[in-house]
Amino acid sequence: MINLTIVTPDQKVFEGEVTEATFPGANGSFQVLKNHAALVSALGKGNVSYTTKEGKKSHVVEGGVVEVKDNKIVLLAERVIE
Repeated sequence: MINLTIVTPDQKVFEGEVTEATFPGANGSFQVLKNHAALVSALGKGNVSYTTKEGKKSHVVEGGVVEVKDNKIVLLAERVIE
């Protein structure tokens, strides 16, 4: 499992365990699975989706930055629309 945290300047949108996550990278979308290589990427406006034990969830973000390291993902979103 991967620990995912999604935060905006105003609130924590999500924190929990996921099996995968997909992000709207500035140069195209990309997926992160368990044991993914470390990376930092700028995000464009688009859909962030992830799978928890309860099923698939998603949010639309208006840009931000994502960091992946040691099965932990931190997404700092400018704004979450839904």
